Amino acid sequence: MQFLELRQDLIQTVLQMNRMGINQGTSGNAAARVPEGFLITPSGMAYEDITPEDIVLKRFNGTYESPNGLRKPSSEWRFHEDIFNDRPDTNAIVHTHGKAVMTIACMQREIPPFHYMIGLAGGDTIRCAPYQTFATKELSIVAVEALKDRKACLLANHGQIALGSDLKQALSMAMEVETLCDVYWRTLVAGGPTILDKNQMDEALEKFNKGYGSAKAFVSSESK
Repeated sequence: MQFLELRQDLIQTVLQMNRMGINQGTSGNAAARVPEGFLITPSGMAYEDITPEDIVLKRFNGTYESPNGLRKPSSEWRFHEDIFNDRPDTNAIVHTHGKAVMTIACMQREIPPFHYMIGLAGGDTIRCAPYQTFATKELSIVAVEALKDRKACLLANHGQIALGSDLKQALSMAMEVETLCDVYWRTLVAGGPTILDKNQMDEALEKFNKGYGSAKAFVSSESK
């Protein structure tokens, strides 16, 4: 079977999403780039039941297949495909429906620079893409736009997308965004956060660009 280790990593990634509390049930999905397209979790399967034979190869030419011939790709395959095509720096994508992420997404708010760790996602905000129906080309278009120069975004009234050079990094990014959303809504309840100014965020971003937050240096909230 092609890409057996990567198929196993995808299964472990979605299982870990639920164990970490950043997703529930089968609402999320994950994908990893391969030369002819990408591997993606199947549609409508409980994560604990997925085997490597159920992981779907979705080719950029429009075709797909699973080794057992039984599975279709996740219904959200469109934004995975369009992100991979738009972002050659990205080799893995994680999509989650965490409670904190959904809270901010349902407010249709971007996450402002209330904490310097916002910079891990590549800028001084984490954008929220405008609402579009799930599993549509329209959702894919707004997601790609919200991810310009970013490693994560929220999807209005939906969830989040996190990118990485590999599945481990994408999952770590998703965990960081969930944590930031959790703290952000707490500050809103308490009266609103104090926002860092441009100079403060520029300094943080410079440090991230020099190595902190790179594939080797990135540390998830779970390990802090």
